[in-house]
Amino acid sequence: MEPKMVRTSPLPARITPMIDGVIDSTVAANATYEQDLVHLARVAMAGRSQDVQTLVQRMSRRYQRTNETLASALRDLLRSAPSLDAPMRGFGNAAQVPLDGDSRLPLIRSDHLGPAVVPVLAPEVAAQVEQLRDEHRGAERLALSGLTPSRTGLFTGPPGVGKTLAARWLAEELSLPLLVLDLSSVMSSYLGRTGSNIRKVLDYAKSSPSILLLDELDTVAKRRDDSAEVGELKRLVTVLLQEIDDWPSTSLLLAATNHGELLDPAVWRRFDLVVDFPLPGPVELEKAISQYCGNEAPEALSFLVRVLSGSSFADAERLVMSARRRAALSGERLFDVLLGLGQDRLRLMDSATRLQIALDLVQDGDLSQRRASELTGVSRDTIRRRQREDGL
Repeated sequence: MEPKMVRTSPLPARITPMIDGVIDSTVAANATYEQDLVHLARVAMAGRSQDVQTLVQRMSRRYQRTNETLASALRDLLRSAPSLDAPMRGFGNAAQVPLDGDSRLPLIRSDHLGPAVVPVLAPEVAAQVEQLRDEHRGAERLALSGLTPSRTGLFTGPPGVGKTLAARWLAEELSLPLLVLDLSSVMSSYLGRTGSNIRKVLDYAKSSPSILLLDELDTVAKRRDDSAEVGELKRLVTVLLQEIDDWPSTSLLLAATNHGELLDPAVWRRFDLVVDFPLPGPVELEKAISQYCGNEAPEALSFLVRVLSGSSFADAERLVMSARRRAALSGERLFDVLLGLGQDRLRLMDSATRLQIALDLVQDGDLSQRRASELTGVSRDTIRRRQREDGL
């Protein structure tokens, strides 16, 4: 049986103009969206926060009839938008940000730098940081066993090894706001107010779930037996210890210090977890440099790892970013620029260190004797002689 053919008739003449009108209105709406987006981006990049808010208000009214969903979303954004008075309001903390009594400046700032970069950490450090995350994610399971997550953690180690980055990563993983204590603001010109400032900051951070980072803890938590410190600063340590003891398990208090030896012994005992961040080893340095380079110059990795041995992540990032800027401006290959900057660092090293780097590069098969000699400034005869002495 043959299928029946369905006849289609042309659209009535009156329908065509209606369709054209819909298309024209859609195109016009898209053009309006694009114009508003460009205008909004321009104002935001100029740092004019009040103008941004005004523009969003206008957009919410403009789209009320044509796009109710968008208009509603913009109104919700305006209601929850952070301000100087309550930057964490969007996270459920409506308390007013504590201010210094003298300068009237905020005593605390929120860290909003976008998605956190996964920190490159030594395995033992990564395991401790990840457990801290897992404890807070699994707070309900811990409660079934009568346990609570670690409330406080102390990060120690030299500058530039990932302490602040780890705190930022934890905040991202736990979907909590990261609050950073501005110690320069907390230290009041009137010492009697410093303890009050710290109490206000900690009370604010405890008022809703968050992560509070006390950076450079040694600035305020020095040893109480230090004869160079006045009595007020010693009392300040006592205030800080009392506040740490009262920290709720719904939030996380982190502290970072580059000089653990300056901390009062009682401070160490108050923290549930102490994590020592060492300088990165070769494996961690290679991962970090590859991340900074964006895998653009993998052939330079082994050379840079050896040149940067004993350096921090921050040192490595500065060198790579300097090379990337220079390469972008000059049109040179990033590989060549990195090698040049590495050679600049080599010139500052003693001859024994440069010889060892040359030997390592040749022995691992990364470079020929000639290339290793060119990069390190060590003669090929010296490299050969040392290899014979070492039986290589």
